[in-house]
Amino acid sequence: MTESSFTCSLVETSRLTTNVWSSGPEDGVPILLLHGNLSTGGYWRYVADALCELADDVRVIAPDLRGFGRTDALPIDATRGLGDMVEDVHALLEALGLADECRVIAAGWSMGAGVLEQLMIEHPDDLASVVLVAPLSPHGFGGTVDAAGTPASDDGASTGGGAASADFVRRLGEKDAGDQDPQSSPRVVMRTYYGPGANADNVDEDFLVDELLLTRTGDDFYPGDSTPSENWPGLAPGNRGVLNTMAPTHFDATAIVDLERKPPVTWVHGTADQVVSDTSLFDLATLGSLGAVPGWPGAEVLPPQPMVAQMRAVLTRYAAAGGATREVALEGIAHGIPLEVPEVLAREIEALITD
Repeated sequence: MTESSFTCSLVETSRLTTNVWSSGPEDGVPILLLHGNLSTGGYWRYVADALCELADDVRVIAPDLRGFGRTDALPIDATRGLGDMVEDVHALLEALGLADECRVIAAGWSMGAGVLEQLMIEHPDDLASVVLVAPLSPHGFGGTVDAAGTPASDDGASTGGGAASADFVRRLGEKDAGDQDPQSSPRVVMRTYYGPGANADNVDEDFLVDELLLTRTGDDFYPGDSTPSENWPGLAPGNRGVLNTMAPTHFDATAIVDLERKPPVTWVHGTADQVVSDTSLFDLATLGSLGAVPGWPGAEVLPPQPMVAQMRAVLTRYAAAGGATREVALEGIAHGIPLEVPEVLAREIEALITD
């Protein structure tokens, strides 16, 4: 395999110092890659390698988002959804001379796809085309009941910072990735839910775990704060930290439908995804329906969020309003698409260079 020389360096921007993983010539076609929750830009190394084999004229740019990796640990304000990360990415593009030029091809994974959805709205001239990989629903994560994104409650109960496992957060903060008590082990959680799956032999798991353990923890970072609620399970989103940025009370990217200029969107998702699906195991409503969280009020009050159906509904509206869309459903593939099938994803990204 041709080496991509995927390495990281610090870039000063108008907002913070960003750690950026990159490869390829500076005058190459700019490919922006945004990672998901509990990971870093380094998780894109296998996609970068595959892109390097497909084309020698691409410039891969994969930043560590705020709160992750080696980027400045500035607090995360969740009241604008993923707005802090959106502005950080825009500032990075400005620093690199790539903002507002409709030149950048971007792919975002999970939470990173949510950042791209909001970036499309707030900086509509930054991106030429977009690949949404196992994306955050345009209606946020949890707390909505149908394909139209109708909220189950006004306060977003069951979503946000309080929805995380306290033991997992503790071990993450202590950098304890051992295999003991596997349900709370950062290594096992990554391996089980968003790791390389059948591609494990071709991936450096220790590298991925080391990057995962750089995640900042606390109310300003992962998972964020929470507020009490009269609704099940007794908690609602706060205004700080990672998980609150994606709560339905703070995040809504459905306005992509109304964009005057609509970048082509490719939606890539796996049929075996346990993180972003219509029965996500990270949605408290799903866990309640399985009896794992007591007191669930039932499907008539709070069903599992239909995340895939919501994404499809918004992209159907996007296409009806003049945008070009493409759906790629990967049979039997889970959430870790950039790790499990990096070559497949690289081909979808590379196809946009010539479109």
